[in-house]
Amino acid sequence: MSTLRLGDIAPDFQAETTQGTINFHEWLGDSWGVLFSHPADFTPVCTTELGTVANYVPEFTKRNTKVIALSVDGLDSHKEWIKDINETQNTEVNFPIIADEDKKVANLYDMLHPNASDKFTVRSVFVIGPDKKIKLTLTYPASTGRNFDELLRVIDSLQLTANYSVATPANWKDGQDVVIAPAIPDSDIPAKFPKGYTPIKPYLRLTPQPNK
Repeated sequence: MSTLRLGDIAPDFQAETTQGTINFHEWLGDSWGVLFSHPADFTPVCTTELGTVANYVPEFTKRNTKVIALSVDGLDSHKEWIKDINETQNTEVNFPIIADEDKKVANLYDMLHPNASDKFTVRSVFVIGPDKKIKLTLTYPASTGRNFDELLRVIDSLQLTANYSVATPANWKDGQDVVIAPAIPDSDIPAKFPKGYTPIKPYLRLTPQPNK
């Protein structure tokens, strides 16, 4: 399959997971989703990542976001790995991990890159909206653990900008000023943004976050 791009429909699939068989789109329902892959079970960096995600599940839940992991190993291996994750990361893995032994999902999402490995999935992240469209993609090297605070920040931005005519500036965090979309004329700003705004340039106008 060709490379997935932002705005593409996230491919649907049926898969066995540590929490039973799922149909991906059905499982997502009206939620946002984070699908993230791992090259194999019992890998050190990914052990810390899965433990971190388990601890962050309440934050994802607050954002109406489901998380699901993938590895090309089987269910029995996943279940043994979960024991290690729970023990070493002082947590309880409480989200599904896909057993993708036939690499069906990995191929659907272009996670097998021959330049990296023709056997193991690269460490990809997909954020998917309730419309089942891909909103963000990231691929990390094996040696660098993912930053899940950044994923939460991006989801906050995506959810905000989906509902208001704004964008978020560099290093933005929830609660900070946002950028008014260039398509909004100055004359419409008072009605759309009653908190007021700060004009810096004609194309750069800041306003307090509208949903706070």
